[in-house]
Amino acid sequence: MKPTTLTYLRKCKQEKRKFATITAYDASFARLFYDNGIRVMLVGDSLGMTLQGHDSTLPVTVSDIAYHTRCVRRGAPLCLLLADLPFMAYTTPEQTFTNAAEVMRAGANMVKLEGGQWLAPTVKMLTERAVPVCGHLGLTPQSVNIFGGYKVQGRDEAAATQLLDDALALEAAGAQLLVLECVPVPLAQRVTEALSIPVIGIGAGNVTDGQILVMHDAFGITGEHTPKFAKNFLTQSADIPAAARLYVQEVEQGLYPAEEHAFR
Repeated sequence: MKPTTLTYLRKCKQEKRKFATITAYDASFARLFYDNGIRVMLVGDSLGMTLQGHDSTLPVTVSDIAYHTRCVRRGAPLCLLLADLPFMAYTTPEQTFTNAAEVMRAGANMVKLEGGQWLAPTVKMLTERAVPVCGHLGLTPQSVNIFGGYKVQGRDEAAATQLLDDALALEAAGAQLLVLECVPVPLAQRVTEALSIPVIGIGAGNVTDGQILVMHDAFGITGEHTPKFAKNFLTQSADIPAAARLYVQEVEQGLYPAEEHAFR
């Protein structure tokens, strides 16, 4: 098989074919996901909560991300692999270039950054230096202390307009993917239709081009704090490989996320 590329995701958007993505942190799960139809994976700073036991993503370091990126790349050498740049890892151009280079050398195909229009110069500089960028808008976990918790974003018209403007600015700067987290479905649809780049939703309804879940949410091992948008695919499956296949199937058919997983 050929490596999965951004060209493939753009074609999916053009042909209105939905695609499933998931977080991965080690070689074993990466191999399992790829073998069962998940071609795009993210080494997310969510590992700070799911693997390290922190109450937020803020303690995660670039070294943490690079380590897990190397692990995932070994398990799924042909996947399209995104890697987060964690909290305070892209505050200056020099720091951003150094940290992006570290995770790209570890095996990432692109980096993911949280933020709106203020990030446009950074996105442009990275893209000019051959580092593809995925933007992240809506609920951006690195801003949890600004938001006052993990809350749905873009509920009123002013906030929705700002988010759409941010998305357009990131695309204009060179971003080639966008993650939308915890936004109302009508806003997710506006953004998805306004952008020519693929939009991946998490808690944004089934109107986006693709979906992503934290793997622990997809298999019901997040404990007592399961997000509204999550679904445990393991309850309908005999084992984890079957659950991964079911996740892909329901995303591609537009069955997941369903109404009960969305914000209105």
